[in-house]
Amino acid sequence: MQKILITGARSGIINKVIDKIQNDYFIYVTVHTESQLKAVKEKYKNNKNIKCFKLDITNQKDIQKLKNLDIDILISNAAISESGPILELPIEKLENNFQTNVFSNFNIIQIVLKNMMKKKKGKVIVMGSLAGKIPMPFAGSYSATKASIIKLTEALNFELKLLEEKIDIVLILPGLYKTGFNKLMFDKKYEFMDVNSYFDHHLKLIKQSENIILKLFEKRKLDSIVNKIETAIKSENPKFIYSAPLSQNLFTKIVSLFY
Repeated sequence: MQKILITGARSGIINKVIDKIQNDYFIYVTVHTESQLKAVKEKYKNNKNIKCFKLDITNQKDIQKLKNLDIDILISNAAISESGPILELPIEKLENNFQTNVFSNFNIIQIVLKNMMKKKKGKVIVMGSLAGKIPMPFAGSYSATKASIIKLTEALNFELKLLEEKIDIVLILPGLYKTGFNKLMFDKKYEFMDVNSYFDHHLKLIKQSENIILKLFEKRKLDSIVNKIETAIKSENPKFIYSAPLSQNLFTKIVSLFY
């Protein structure tokens, strides 16, 4: 039975993926906090194929847990969001967003990959986002981290093709799905923008626009992206990029033509 390590497995899309594959793989389900760990342990307490533990990917002590694990498939999913106008976004929030989404994730990827290199096989699935393809106004921090993830993953894929080891690199690009993540990201900026902002006179319009975007474009059913991730996991020769929903992927490609 192949072993999968999943980071950031608290909720949302990745939970649906686990539900679909939990009988076919041994899965290390990792989450950020002790309270999240308690919840996932309760959820999977009757499944002998799942082991849950806390993994704060920014914590070096936690990361040491990975060095001796035999992992066949890594799903690098952990991420946080920050939002706000670039003009006003506190630099520590920008740094934290990059530290978690980019630097810490690729630290994990390097550790797991080096163990895969010893076995000469493996698969790394990296969660990007369509937000990394086109900028999201007032969510530029998050978009920039996902853009960085996309480019680093593309470079990694090219580099590993020069080697003899059979290690597949897969990039997943989800669009807007109703998991609560997008709403949380949009709302975060008002923690400081509501106090004093250059955009004071635009706040009402910004909030209305975001609510319209979420209402019109967030997909409530997660099946389209969950099925793509399941395919990437199970395929012996996966594609490099899987993206969904189709309509948002096409929209992203059209918009990018005007840059």
